[in-house]
Amino acid sequence: MRGFGQSGPSPWTDLDRPPLDGAALRRDLVRPGSLWTDLEVVAETGSTNSDLAARAKDGAPQGAVLVAESQSAGRGRLDRRWSAPPRSGLFLSVLLRPEGVPIERYGWLPILVGTAAAATLARVAKLEVGLKWPNDLQVTVDGAERKLGGILTELSGGAVVAGLGVNVTLREPELPVETAASLALAGAEVTDRDTLLRALLREFAELYGEWVAAAGDPHASGLLPAYTARCTTLGRQVRVQLPGDRELLGEAVAVDGDGRLVVRGADGTRHPVAAGDVVHVRPRSG
Repeated sequence: MRGFGQSGPSPWTDLDRPPLDGAALRRDLVRPGSLWTDLEVVAETGSTNSDLAARAKDGAPQGAVLVAESQSAGRGRLDRRWSAPPRSGLFLSVLLRPEGVPIERYGWLPILVGTAAAATLARVAKLEVGLKWPNDLQVTVDGAERKLGGILTELSGGAVVAGLGVNVTLREPELPVETAASLALAGAEVTDRDTLLRALLREFAELYGEWVAAAGDPHASGLLPAYTARCTTLGRQVRVQLPGDRELLGEAVAVDGDGRLVVRGADGTRHPVAAGDVVHVRPRSG
């Protein structure tokens, strides 16, 4: 079957996964005074982050949103691949130029994206969504914590490109790994991607505006307490894989003002961790 007025396979082949309505999203989100200045939905690309990074180098303004129905070279943290069936999730990147925010505070942007995404999904999809430090979205399926989505940010052309991937309708056989999840598998009340994306971009714009107005200060903007309230890593025994094949064991006790995870070792020493893979060893204490 082919779609009316188009060549190639119909985007309606899987009726549970209708295409995004790019025109309606642009009409609702790209408005005078809005953070969002452009919104484009493409059928397929290699990586939305790579595409927007190239535009940033060419001087593209803040507020561009690029959404792909499918990515052939999606990337996660540590250059891990991110793949999913077409139209089964939200795969997008946004271009940001945080005027008046010191560059040393740009590291809060992936945390801001995660906080906005978790808050949106909790409100709209009626799920308890947590944030595994630094920025993995988590839900509980059959009593086990599973990864729902992830965030990747990078600097390009003086801008920050923030990418977000969220599994929406993936079925169990389609999961890339057994520790992954989707909104549908977690029992979400809403899996309509247009509704979710519209709400997510509005939530992010509001939080981002508050953060920029506070010059990126995580305390004054309210970002740090909002993040820690949803952080599933705090209060847990963790194993952190550090650069250089080193390992840190201890209790995750705080997220500091620089966004680092503070781990208290067995001897009571507190170790701030700026980057590393975290494994939750035991359930949250208390």
